[in-house]
Amino acid sequence: MTSPRAGRLAPARFTPEPTPARRILAVFTAAFAVAFTAFGAALLAYFIGEGADASVFGLVGGHFAWAGLFLTVLLAVGNAAGAARRWFLALPTGLASAVLASLLATILTFLGGGLTLDGATLVVMWSWLVSINLIFIVTAVLAYVFLSWRVIRAVLDARVQHGPRKLALVRIPASNLAEGELTHLERMPVDTDLADEQWDNYCAALVAEGWELVEVDAAPDLADSVFVEDAVVMFGDLALITSPGAESRRGETEAVERAVAALPGVTIARIEAPGTLDGGDVLKVGDTVYVGASSRTNAAGIHQLRALLTPHGFRVVAVPIGAALHLKSAVTALPDGTVIGHPDLIADPTLFPSFLPVPEVHGVAVVAVADDTLLMSAAAPRTAELLSSLGYRVVTVDISEFEKLEGCVTCLSVRVR
Repeated sequence: MTSPRAGRLAPARFTPEPTPARRILAVFTAAFAVAFTAFGAALLAYFIGEGADASVFGLVGGHFAWAGLFLTVLLAVGNAAGAARRWFLALPTGLASAVLASLLATILTFLGGGLTLDGATLVVMWSWLVSINLIFIVTAVLAYVFLSWRVIRAVLDARVQHGPRKLALVRIPASNLAEGELTHLERMPVDTDLADEQWDNYCAALVAEGWELVEVDAAPDLADSVFVEDAVVMFGDLALITSPGAESRRGETEAVERAVAALPGVTIARIEAPGTLDGGDVLKVGDTVYVGASSRTNAAGIHQLRALLTPHGFRVVAVPIGAALHLKSAVTALPDGTVIGHPDLIADPTLFPSFLPVPEVHGVAVVAVADDTLLMSAAAPRTAELLSSLGYRVVTVDISEFEKLEGCVTCLSVRVR
């Protein structure tokens, strides 16, 4: 993977796009929905106009069925050309398609009745546009303007349930990455070119494990924006937009919110000032949510988190933080619920029902990319060996430049399941 330098606002490279088959399905489904609506309205109007005589269905049903078929094809072409996107395009497209479909159906009806297309017959055919076909045409135009684009979007946005959703939000490093906030570490030189390469390799590792990446718009001037985890926390289909504790990071949430709001089925909640909460302080273990009371997450933020999550069946447990920037800089969880951490970084491991100490500071952070697979830093080989001995497949990535800025593997993505 090649990473263009931060500062560009290029389109997201990994944003999920509908497949060609899904696009074809969308344009034809929307066209059929409009045609079926027009067919039903015209048939019903004619039925009522003839005194609710059921025999009219046989008399005009075939005519409107042909009109609906022609309309479906014509509108599908219009949908493929993007005519349904704007009302001022949909209106003339719908009108022209409905009139043409009605004329074609009328021709077939007349020919089927043994009539020839002479001058008198043509006059009658045109008169049908403002008589028998009028309801069909008007309904088709209105349905195309107000219904078609909604159907297209619904089909394109529908999530295909072939298995668990595996999306990961990522955000490319800013050009001023080296100026990121530091709390517990001394500032060291950051090689931004190497950081770009490491970020690419991190993304490649997620893709290799079956995750589809959604790239949040770049923020060239927000040094810490690559640590996207701090801006949003996902609880199933609930996206909690945070309120970063560092003032310099508060501009990071806007683009992240846009990205998650575009995901099908996701609802948005927010931590509001004066509450502060960084996503790195939130650790989910089953239905328990541990939240770090750190320098970035205050009591008001924890209170709001508890109020938001309790109705969803989560139990929120606050954890005092001292020697680490965030809770997940000190502890994370294995897929079986075991919490791992370094004894020097966590004040009271007894807060966790099952705690496993690891031998290296950089080994505290793991990303469970599957039930049996962990992604972790290459800077903790002994921890990797320990976790492998527990039956996990361990994938390591070098993120040394981000570790200089108190980052870890969890900080660089947000997993949406």
